[in-house]
Amino acid sequence: MNATTARVLYIDDEENNLHAFKASFRRQYEIYTANSAAEGLKILENISVHVIIADQKMPLMTGVEFFRSIVHTYPDPIRILLTGYTDIEALADAINHGDIYRYITKPWNDLELHNSIKNAYDAYKTKIDLRNKIAELEKTNDELNRFIYSISHELRAPLVSAMGIVNLVKMEGLFESSGEYWSLIETCSNKLDYYVQKTLQYYKNSKEISTHTSIDFKALIPSLIDLYSFTDKETCFHTDIKQDIPFYGDAFRIEVILGNLISNAIKYQKEDSINKKVDIEIQVRSTEAEITITDNGMGILNEHLEKIFTQFFKIKTNQGSGLGLFIVKEALNKIDGKISVKSNSLEGTTFKITIPNVK
Repeated sequence: MNATTARVLYIDDEENNLHAFKASFRRQYEIYTANSAAEGLKILENISVHVIIADQKMPLMTGVEFFRSIVHTYPDPIRILLTGYTDIEALADAINHGDIYRYITKPWNDLELHNSIKNAYDAYKTKIDLRNKIAELEKTNDELNRFIYSISHELRAPLVSAMGIVNLVKMEGLFESSGEYWSLIETCSNKLDYYVQKTLQYYKNSKEISTHTSIDFKALIPSLIDLYSFTDKETCFHTDIKQDIPFYGDAFRIEVILGNLISNAIKYQKEDSINKKVDIEIQVRSTEAEITITDNGMGILNEHLEKIFTQFFKIKTNQGSGLGLFIVKEALNKIDGKISVKSNSLEGTTFKITIPNVK
């Protein structure tokens, strides 16, 4: 037998059928036979079988029952049912639940059974090939993500140094000494730092295991507002946080979610507005936290509302990286949260999210 020959296990309580099967197909396939479900299971424990054929009408356990009993422990072998009588309900149920690939009536036709085994073996190889390719893709994707994370992390060191130099120039009163050059360097450095941070957020969100800790929204929200509003002191924040009970959740992802939404609420204000404002309301309940973030900014067009959570989608203003809301949605998916959005160009945008209170 060469390495590509299909290994076939045939289970039937009638010895004559086992001998006939082996005599008919021993030249085409590597044949194993068993006269009971228990004996068939022993063979599976020691031999990697590609195709399993079982008779439906066997004592103690029918063919369908046997297939169901091994579906989790031996999911790969392709299953074919032989039946000498018509049991439409049992067959339909088995097929619908994926327990069998095909059924053949007895007495079988050698050519029909041969073609069924061949097709089943092809299906087996396709399944294994697909699994191997998925594993290779996952490995490649993981390596790519780790590479991007490493590069992004390394970029931050020289970038922070450049931003530090700009701050020193400001402190020494030389910021305007070279026209717009220092301002351009500062703008480009800030933009690059923003992209790097979003890349790191994306990587950490996709890899980090969810851990639940106590979260105090009354302390968290002001710290996030201070962090993201330092570049725009014109936007006024109003907060209404009702938290009288403990809340437990994934602190990292909740900070990522709220940080991106607060950052966007500031970033997408109308430039000529003299009344920039953001309202944040939080209601903590025993089962969940309901958070509403409303701004009176430029709003989002209806045609864009369904796309804003798509990776790299940016509106015509060309601000941002197109990753912020995508990361928000991915982070919410990780913690079983939900988000909805309402927006128009006159009143601004409202994001409403719910996050489970995990006790």
